[in-house]
Amino acid sequence: MGRHFYWVGIADVPQWVIRTPGPAVGGTFEEPWMFGDGRILPNIGPIKADVAHQGKSRAFVLSGIEQAPIANEFVANVFRTLAPGDVQLLPVSIEGESERYFVVNATKAIDCIDEARCREVHHYDEDDHPPEFEGEYNWIYGLRIDPSKTEGAHVFRPKRFKTAFIVSEDVKNALEAVGNLGVSFERVTGPS
Repeated sequence: MGRHFYWVGIADVPQWVIRTPGPAVGGTFEEPWMFGDGRILPNIGPIKADVAHQGKSRAFVLSGIEQAPIANEFVANVFRTLAPGDVQLLPVSIEGESERYFVVNATKAIDCIDEARCREVHHYDEDDHPPEFEGEYNWIYGLRIDPSKTEGAHVFRPKRFKTAFIVSEDVKNALEAVGNLGVSFERVTGPS
């Protein structure tokens, strides 16, 4: 039996909405998408995130537009235990919260997309894309990856489609055991 992986998305449950984290001193990061880039980040200093919409606080959510994964201490411990070499846990203070939270930064971008098995693949038009997106996918429906190419990782972003935050079945099961999640899991291995 092969390994299974899941794309972490925003769950359709009542929950708060957290803005993309920024510097604790105010303003925004020069690269607000850096938490979704699949690379180790340098020391960026203290960070904070504001609540854009009050609602039920959750143990694990995806923030605003850039969908940075944000986890409480219990969820962070899952990543610490099962994927220590695959993530950076960056402390983030959340407006009005005394509980500790962390941005879960996947540090690996792995070339594992099984394009032939994806339901629908959209490439950037040759003449209509920013240069930094050269060779990347615009969007993929029914994403499928080849688990044999995941290099033993439990958490990663697919190279050329870093929008997707992928976790192994072991990580998914441990996160579900924590509960109170604001995320859902879409399987990206096996039949489409």
